[in-house]
Parts: sequence; C-alpha cells; structure tokens
Amino acid sequence: MSIFKSSPKPMARTLRALGRLLGYPDAELREHLGAIRELLHAEGALGAARLAELDALMAGLARHEPLDAEADYVQLFDSGRRTALHLFEHVHGDSRERGPAIIDLAQTYEKAGLYLAEGEMPDHLPVVLEFASTQPPREAAAFLGEIAHLLNVIFNALEKRQSRYASVLGAL
Repeated sequence: MSIFKSSPKPMARTLRALGRLLGYPDAELREHLGAIRELLHAEGALGAARLAELDALMAGLARHEPLDAEADYVQLFDSGRRTALHLFEHVHGDSRERGPAIIDLAQTYEKAGLYLAEGEMPDHLPVVLEFASTQPPREAAAFLGEIAHLLNVIFNALEKRQSRYASVLGAL
C-alpha cells in the first residue's frame, strides 16, 4: 500500500513526506515511517545532516508509546500560537480576516485540482505541503517562498522548545 494517493514528481515526494511527518502521529503514520525514511533518502533532495535529524525524529516517533507521542504532538502544536501548524493562526489569529483567507486558499487549491477532504483546513501546513507537491517545481518554490517567514516562526519556536520536529521545518 502506498502512503500517497497519487504518484508525485521527484522533489514533490519530499514535500509530501515532510507534510506527513507534521501530521498527527497516529498508527498509520507510525506504520509508514520506514517508507518515509526510505523515500527521503532515495530522493536525495535533502543533505545528510538534515536527513540525520529527520531520522532521529522518526526513530523517536517509532520508539515512543503511541499515546505519549500523540499527547506530545497535541501539547506541542495545539497549545501554543507560535508552534501552530495552521498558518493563518500566525497571520490572522482569531480575527474576521481568517475565514475569507481560508476560503481563498481552498479556492486556489480547487483551481489547481486539489480538493480537500471534509474537515481538512487549507492552511494546515501538511495540507499546504500536499498542495505545493502538486505544483511544478518553480511554482512550488515560489509558493513556499511566500510563506517562508511563517515557516521560520514555527521553526524558531520548535527549536526553542528543543523539539525534533524543528528538523522538518528546517528541511523546508
């Protein structure tokens, strides 16, 4: 069974794998950690030092008790605005501008042929990375460049907390 619903282009696989690593560490993710690791190493889009950091993250996820890994994830990403994976949380907070921005982003995805599952938020970083992975490399890089400042905020907050998840943001 593939961990992806479609066959992405080279480099796109790395974006999808990184997005998956930022997802909730459920049983499905833990089951696919070996495949994600192999994919990241085989594609060669990341340097050896970054791959070693990602390997350490994946080893930690595999080693942790499932409930502990899930509780740590929720504590890390759902309890602080600086580490929130919902990008518009960083831009709009709880303001009225957030709703229209979410709608606009979802429409951007739909125009590109990416339709979200019920309950998926378009500003959730794993979803953003899924979208970027569907774009030609130049467009994907430009799209990620537009949110680089937000990725840096999250990266710095994760580093400050000494979280291994910082390696995923560093890879981006």
